Amino acid sequence: MDTAALTQQLDLHRMTVYGHCYRMLGSAAEAEDAVQEAMVRAWKALDRFEARSKVTTWLHRIATNVCLDMLAERKRRLTPFDEGEPNHISLLQRPRAHWLEPVPDARVVPQDIGPDARLTLRQNIRLAFVAALQHLPPKQRAALLLCDVIGCSAAEAAETLDLSVPAVNSALQRARAAMAQRETHEYAVELSAEQTALLGRYVELFERYDVDALMSLLREDAAHCMPPYALWLQGTGVIRNWMLEQGAGCRGSKLISTRANGHPAFGQYRPGAPGEPHQPWSLIVLELAGDRIARVHNFLDTTTLFPVFGLPPQFNATTP
Repeated sequence: MDTAALTQQLDLHRMTVYGHCYRMLGSAAEAEDAVQEAMVRAWKALDRFEARSKVTTWLHRIATNVCLDMLAERKRRLTPFDEGEPNHISLLQRPRAHWLEPVPDARVVPQDIGPDARLTLRQNIRLAFVAALQHLPPKQRAALLLCDVIGCSAAEAAETLDLSVPAVNSALQRARAAMAQRETHEYAVELSAEQTALLGRYVELFERYDVDALMSLLREDAAHCMPPYALWLQGTGVIRNWMLEQGAGCRGSKLISTRANGHPAFGQYRPGAPGEPHQPWSLIVLELAGDRIARVHNFLDTTTLFPVFGLPPQFNATTP
């Protein structure tokens, strides 16, 4: 395969490889770095590619090893739900590299695919799924993703990971058991008409800051977190009190709709000084279960996340 043909193939598979790197690393920014490095390695290895495997399999092999190299140098990414007990009101702040980061649907879910393929991709980027992956040892994580998400055979995964086929099968068995134990939530990624109406109501009530009415949209045991703080809250009573007290600065906010990890999401802009535009405050990601909101994630690193999600740097009367 010549350089021009390979470049075309790389571009064709870039989104799929990016999604794989995101699941491995739990960070949209790190996934982009991994894809760039994987592409460089692919170009350098062009003369050794003999088309004995599919280009996509070859690229995922390279990208997996890039991710494993990166994971060898840092700890896993977590969510606040992984740390401590709920309702311990502490604003302990962790560094950005500590936390799982969201990814825009637009970066990992192509527009030109059918509804079944779209549903599968969104299921495989859910926050709960990616968070559970981070608890697996890196090679178990890679084996699970290669075989159960990408569709590689155990032999192809073994070649990628420099393991025997029995070792890959053993890793798969352990990984699947661990995921079944930890990743039990089936939050909606394809919304019903009722859930779409719920989101419309959520925006209306949040922008009015009618906290009591907002609580009626949440499950009684709903959870709320806001990285980079380790704080997380559980229960509508506790969440209500937080929003009316420490969170009262969100009164008057405006929301812009987007999608993150297969879930509905919103860029939140809080009021600026009088006469000034609203300023970025949070990327809100909602996990829906049935006819209620089960989890609310407020990602406060807007400097990093808003450009990734294509959200404007401020909100004023002319913002679309």
